[in-house]
Amino acid sequence: MPNGKEIVDVVVGYPGATIDITLWRERRKELGKEQKYIGDLAYVGEAAINTPHKKPIHQKISVEKKEENRLKAKERIVVEHLIRLIKIYRVASERFRLNRQNYESVILTVCGLIRWRIGAIVIRAKNCE
Repeated sequence: MPNGKEIVDVVVGYPGATIDITLWRERRKELGKEQKYIGDLAYVGEAAINTPHKKPIHQKISVEKKEENRLKAKERIVVEHLIRLIKIYRVASERFRLNRQNYESVILTVCGLIRWRIGAIVIRAKNCE
């Protein structure tokens, strides 16, 4: 994701509860083998995903690991901001009450609107300089 200015990939969820790591493992075959990814603690244990250090039970996390976690969080915040932009649209943040067959097209439309909005923001920023 260059400078957090683009939505690179969208996985439209399945009906019911699905764990993020399960979706990623299914999608991994389509992604680059050498590519490295940034994830949260839900992805601990995957070699291709750079995750924060988890605090050991009944122990304190070292200062070095805390600093590494802080640096990783600085990189991940871009993704969290994009998720926030998507969730501004109520249809993407609440229970989907329309016809199930329309779910994917609605979510992809929201992502398209976000891409357009990000593009508009970038264009305005360039014109101001």
